[in-house]
Amino acid sequence: MNPRLAAAKALAAVIAGKASLNSSLPAQLDKVEARDRGLTQDLAFGTARWQPRLAALAGALLQKPFKIVDADVEALLLVGLYQLLYSRIPAHAAIGETVGCADKLKKPWAKALLNAVLRRAQREGAALLAGLEHDPVVRTAHPRWLQKALKAHWPEQWEAICTANNAHPPMILRVNRRHLSRDEYLLKLAEINVAAQPSPFSQDGIVLAQATDVRELPGFPNGWISVQDEAAQLAADLLQLAPGQRVLDACCAPGGKTCHMLEVQPGLASVVAVDLETKRLVRVRENLERLGLHAELIAADARDTAQWWDGKYFQRILLDAPCSATGVIRRHPDIKLTRQADDIPALAELQGQLLDALWPTLEVGGILLYATCSTLPMENTEVIGAFLERTAGARELDIAGQKGNPPPGLKQPQGRQLLAQEGGHDGFYYAKLIKISAGG
Repeated sequence: MNPRLAAAKALAAVIAGKASLNSSLPAQLDKVEARDRGLTQDLAFGTARWQPRLAALAGALLQKPFKIVDADVEALLLVGLYQLLYSRIPAHAAIGETVGCADKLKKPWAKALLNAVLRRAQREGAALLAGLEHDPVVRTAHPRWLQKALKAHWPEQWEAICTANNAHPPMILRVNRRHLSRDEYLLKLAEINVAAQPSPFSQDGIVLAQATDVRELPGFPNGWISVQDEAAQLAADLLQLAPGQRVLDACCAPGGKTCHMLEVQPGLASVVAVDLETKRLVRVRENLERLGLHAELIAADARDTAQWWDGKYFQRILLDAPCSATGVIRRHPDIKLTRQADDIPALAELQGQLLDALWPTLEVGGILLYATCSTLPMENTEVIGAFLERTAGARELDIAGQKGNPPPGLKQPQGRQLLAQEGGHDGFYYAKLIKISAGG
């Protein structure tokens, strides 16, 4: 299959609200030649990343919008515009190959339309976009609801957040302390001429100058390293793990934090890792096996403690709560298409329910670390503030820096907010709570 057609079909499902790229793209990648899979992925993710700009340009070029049944043609047009504006593909190839895909959609009428619009975009696209950039949606390539929310909550940082969201994320490694130190692994990278530097906040993190196939790096099959963003790496140390503790990792998939906790503290009594669906635990199990680690995996709704909890208290709980994922848009740009403003209150309600359900499983004196990959206060400091108000036995603990470094992110009324950084960590939020009494 033509990589442009494959990307367009994956995107059409996203535009129609039926899938995310994570669910729609793999099936399409299976249909293209191995040599074209990288291009297909770039076309799909790149088009999603710039979709608000591309859609605005398409609107200026088209006489009328596409019908719902023609989401595939719309997606194909956006893929064509992405190639013209954001790729190194020669214009003649971008236009010719994209227009030729219309026959495969069994919509030959679309060929003339696509040809005319793309050729006009080749001539006038840059000028048309410049005329549209008075609209912050076009300028920042973020949907209006999100652009307005970021501007309202982060008036000084919102444009930098949008810029970071549109940038390609760096590749960040987590070094397994059980095998070697970060400094030792940096030397091994230098020996094979891989440029890298230590991450500023996580003591296990390494930022690569260029992304590479992790399987080609020293010690990956032996569990020396994993790929994990620096912000996510902070959880294990923030939990203040100690030998003999029983730990719960709620909403654990894909298991990066589960594994990191076991790497940081080999003397843990046990780790119970819960996630909603059995299929999500497959990746967790694979990660544990590669690293030679063990955790008890349970497929269950974490809120339904009667279904899975054995009544033995935990000394530590990590609640990596389901969220809008607005802090990791650069890694999942289709969030711009799939997430809506109405989703946020429902997510905040779910987050509060999870806190209420898990708190009784925590031992008095124990710590619960609440985390999201969201940049929206409604899911973060507002959730924690409301929980503290209704929970007499809960108190917030300060989040300190590690090994003399300043604490990450920005201090909030509750917790700390990390905003996505170009060349650095993702957007993330942490709040650290201690249980001072069983009441409330």
